[in-house]
Amino acid sequence: MPLVATRSNAGAFGLGWGAAGAGEELGGMVLLTPTSIAYTGTSASIGANGSVEFNAITALTLNGVFTADYDNYMIAWRGDNSVSAGWRAQFTLATTPSTTGYTRQYISANGTSVTAARATSTSMESIVASAATQRAGFTVYLFGPSLAQPTAVRSVSVRDDSSARIFDSAFTHSVSTAYDGIYFFPSSGDSTGLVSVYGLVGS
Repeated sequence: MPLVATRSNAGAFGLGWGAAGAGEELGGMVLLTPTSIAYTGTSASIGANGSVEFNAITALTLNGVFTADYDNYMIAWRGDNSVSAGWRAQFTLATTPSTTGYTRQYISANGTSVTAARATSTSMESIVASAATQRAGFTVYLFGPSLAQPTAVRSVSVRDDSSARIFDSAFTHSVSTAYDGIYFFPSSGDSTGLVSVYGLVGS
């Protein structure tokens, strides 16, 4: 079954509509293609479906993924890091990162230890946390990055040191600017993996 209902594929959803123009989505997620990317490291490229595959990168910017078409977004990331590191993120406008106004609240669970902290920063720190040469991934929901108002973000990150470790983070960004992209960079090392950005229809 298709992920997003439109008038043209509505029969799969039992909606009984006839065919109509493209882009009349009813709900779900739409995989978005960046207008361009920038990176440092070995390689990164936009795939045919819009996902970005990267190899041994130390920074990655996804340009043109936030637009007036959607208010809210989800990003899915998977990767293997060369060293233990926390990947950070900043909103961008015309490729320029925003370096102020970020606040983070997080809970980390590792083995039988659970810790929590709150801090202000120049970025969304440890939006994904990765141990050396181990699997890591995250999903992050972004509420209103393309709107000229403060933005809220919720990220859940997992990595496989101690069999499984989880970071649950909430971020706020207090700057009332409409952003069109996002910049990722690690505290150290490099990463190899895949990242996808989805627009949330009707949200």
